[in-house]
Amino acid sequence: MYDPVKNTREAAMSADEQSWTRVLALHGRIEQELAKALHRRHGLGLSEYRALAKLAVSTEGELRMQELAEAIGLNQSSVSRMVARLEDAGLTVRDICADDRRGVYSVITPEGRKRHAETEPTYRDVLAIALDKASGDPELSTAVSAIRGA
Repeated sequence: MYDPVKNTREAAMSADEQSWTRVLALHGRIEQELAKALHRRHGLGLSEYRALAKLAVSTEGELRMQELAEAIGLNQSSVSRMVARLEDAGLTVRDICADDRRGVYSVITPEGRKRHAETEPTYRDVLAIALDKASGDPELSTAVSAIRGA
């Protein structure tokens, strides 16, 4: 349906702004689908899943809290609260850095590895389905192609 306000607003945007707007729309749509599926099927938040995924592939299954925050795009306060939830669930533990007593690591537990292995197929399947669905949207198909390297 033709929307003259939307079309006028988009005409005033640069090509970069239009492309970025489409990327953000795609990102928001997919994040919502992933978050909903992970929570519904596994009782795990999207940031929690991503933290477990980063820890699972890191050397010795641990990252400094600051590294974890940067890896999943959270600030220090948010990552501390998220790690506390993971610890309460028995999926991670905190450890003090032997070289620098001020440094704190988040370490994935065997239960955390198991939970990550259980949730990873959901994440991958929902991501693929969400991208497939978005590729059918003319506003988002170019962004999907860029992500998929097509």
